Amino acid sequence: MTQENNTHHLLNWAAETKLPTPFAEFRLIGFTDKAGKEHVALVLGDVTTEEPVLARVHSECLTGDALFSQRCDCGPQLEAAMRKIAHEGRGVIAYLRQEGRGIGLINKIRAYAEQDKGLDTVEANEILGFVADAREYDIAADMFAQLGVQSLRLMTNNPKKLAALRECGVDVVERIPHRTEGTPHNEYYLATKTKKFGHLL
Repeated sequence: MTQENNTHHLLNWAAETKLPTPFAEFRLIGFTDKAGKEHVALVLGDVTTEEPVLARVHSECLTGDALFSQRCDCGPQLEAAMRKIAHEGRGVIAYLRQEGRGIGLINKIRAYAEQDKGLDTVEANEILGFVADAREYDIAADMFAQLGVQSLRLMTNNPKKLAALRECGVDVVERIPHRTEGTPHNEYYLATKTKKFGHLL
């Protein structure tokens, strides 16, 4: 798919290039939303056919994705998704700039400080005045539509993400479990995801 007039879309297709990685050479496509925030898609192979596409919707986690934090499982989940797509030779990662479950980087650091006092992820967000999870998935739905993706096999442990994407009109035909190995530093975090967010871990 090429850049088009996106006036009726939530996202504007802004730029495209090649992204060589240790796993495969992806197409890296940049989008901007109405607020000027930037999001990207990593695309491998032809994702416009009728065959369901292996996909991951990944919300930005600077601390986990780039700084190797072991407080969460975000970095390993991103790497695992890239590896699985590379192995299959076809797929999409929708990388959404929704740091800290939608609260932003500085507030995420503040939430971490509250967790250092013994609060869990949900309690820390709430004490700062935020909902437990403020992420939105309509932009991912728009991204998939612009990429020509017809249906997904979604890598996720989060049934709420699955339901939210379907509510946005995404045809998710299968959930692919996406577990990664835990660490002593994220045991409480993973337990909270299971207990309070319903993640299937």
